[in-house]
Amino acid sequence: MTSWTLDAIPDLSGKVAVVTGANSGLGYHTTLELARKGAHVVLACRARDKTESAIQRIRAEVPQAKLEFMALDLADLASIRAFAQALKAKHPKLDLLVNNAGVMALPLCRTKDGFEMQIGTNHLGHFALTGLLIEPLRAARGRIVNVASMAHRWTRALDVDDLNFAKARYQKWDAYGKSKLANLVFTFELDRRLRKANAGVTALAAHPGYSSTNLGFAGPAMEKSTLGKWFMDVGNTLFAQSGARGALPQIYAATMPDVQGGDYWGPDGFRQLWGKHPRKVGCRAAARDEQLGARLWAESERLTGVKFGI
Repeated sequence: MTSWTLDAIPDLSGKVAVVTGANSGLGYHTTLELARKGAHVVLACRARDKTESAIQRIRAEVPQAKLEFMALDLADLASIRAFAQALKAKHPKLDLLVNNAGVMALPLCRTKDGFEMQIGTNHLGHFALTGLLIEPLRAARGRIVNVASMAHRWTRALDVDDLNFAKARYQKWDAYGKSKLANLVFTFELDRRLRKANAGVTALAAHPGYSSTNLGFAGPAMEKSTLGKWFMDVGNTLFAQSGARGALPQIYAATMPDVQGGDYWGPDGFRQLWGKHPRKVGCRAAARDEQLGARLWAESERLTGVKFGI
């Protein structure tokens, strides 16, 4: 894997991709490289103005880029359903879904449907979106890439019976870790179900290591914490790799022909924090626990009202 570069990405002309959170950070760099190789990329984001600005920046580098903004708020099930309906009307076949968007270490707040914001956005929103798009993904024999994090190791356990912190004491970093563990548990359970159904869809995960993005600044901004913002600035400046490099594992997972369902890709460097090249990496055992996967799946269906039909 040490010789892989972006030049090795195959031609994606005629392919349709959806990238959530595509207007900045990892999502932006993923969108840029997919567009560079000819894919039609739907930028699934909340803010039109920020997304149009991102589209202009990509087209300045890739004039022929095929890009399309479609509004999506992962913290609102109604928005997710509307997005899925509109997408299927335009694109009956979907080759790639990159579930990239996320929030990190927020003070306790809730989505429009009453979910804790981190589990609601990072896991339940993407669970619902994926389920609602499974039909066009099957039509294209497509691929699903869920973006996880090293933070899945930062929490003791995922309490499926209390995903929304109705009982447990809320701690923002623990909640973030739980949401990222949920991303992996969901990925591997989805892979098992897709294989059993012979659906022809590949589901896998990737993580960016420690990368410099805007993800960590929302929490300090909500808390009006100058110290929190300072810590994020220092960490991003002194220790993090660039967002472009951090996006490499998910770009590899999204595009390369040798990946398989159930893979987990990350950076090849020290403790997966940084790296010049993607490689398959390990995860904690709980992420691949089949009983936990089945329980999380059932609870996610109950909370979102979305069933996959597989």
